[in-house]
Amino acid sequence: MSVLDDLRGKASQKPMRIVLPEADDPRVLAAAVSLAQQKIAVPVLVGSPGAVARVASQASISVPSTVEVHDPSSASQTADFSAEYYGLRKDKGLTQAQAREEMLRPLMFGTMLVRRGMADGVVVGAACPTADTIRAGLRIVGTTPGSKLLSSFMLMVLPDTSPLRVGPMLFADCGVVPEPDAEQLAEIAVQSAGSYRMLFPGQEPRVAMLSFSTKGSAQHPRADKVIQATELARKKAPRLAIDGELQADAALIEKVGRSKAPDSTVAGRANVLIFPDLGAGNIGYKLVQRMAGAEAVGPIFQGLAKPVNDLSRGCSIEDVVNAVAITALQAQGA
Repeated sequence: MSVLDDLRGKASQKPMRIVLPEADDPRVLAAAVSLAQQKIAVPVLVGSPGAVARVASQASISVPSTVEVHDPSSASQTADFSAEYYGLRKDKGLTQAQAREEMLRPLMFGTMLVRRGMADGVVVGAACPTADTIRAGLRIVGTTPGSKLLSSFMLMVLPDTSPLRVGPMLFADCGVVPEPDAEQLAEIAVQSAGSYRMLFPGQEPRVAMLSFSTKGSAQHPRADKVIQATELARKKAPRLAIDGELQADAALIEKVGRSKAPDSTVAGRANVLIFPDLGAGNIGYKLVQRMAGAEAVGPIFQGLAKPVNDLSRGCSIEDVVNAVAITALQAQGA
């Protein structure tokens, strides 16, 4: 069984209610049908029933009558949701009319379903920009207690032909924090280790804090930031297997790791890679995806009180199903 098959199987053991606010996208609609049929999750569509029916007809998709469709323009909860959202945002200058207008948007309405406990998570982004997804998550469900940072990871599954034998990997942050400082980088590392344990119980994360330097091979403030972040992460999570600063080859290749960082318990064995900034992370995962043929799922957000996750606008039906499965696992562990 593949890594992603295994995750879908785990999700199906306790199907969670996952909101799909882009019900008028044929990929999302087809994914909802697949999710319902495989019992990976209970899809909750948000949008106009007429639009859903039209898209289903055009794409020859047969939507089971058991799949819920919530229309914000006529839903009984919309007025109540608007009032609650106004209460959350009035200190920021939001008016009651604006709150009502916001709750007519499927993403905002769907995220409020999660806040209210009427659903367990949101997956969106087939057409919606990442910034809108982040905004909805932060404004409506908020961050986890004790954390103010939202970050993200990409689940990377290398092909069987890969020379690396480390199993599934997490790359972070590849989608949210452009220039993390040392404190934020440490938080991203700890969050990502927790995400790894959530996805793969019984397997220990081995976290590499990446840089262009390994153990002082280069002197630069950017390398110093990674060193400081590593020490802060160790204080936050003393039992975590983490090391840095490490170059990518030292983190991944056993022979190189032994040569460059002989005393490290992570070098040459890392399965969680923490990039020093968003540019490196985004470029890195796309290179591995396109040049090494890795499956990339995400960005999956971490640090929110309840799961709200993003899709690439170029996503496939399979991408939507996989993102929902991971979202469901986050909800199971919440």
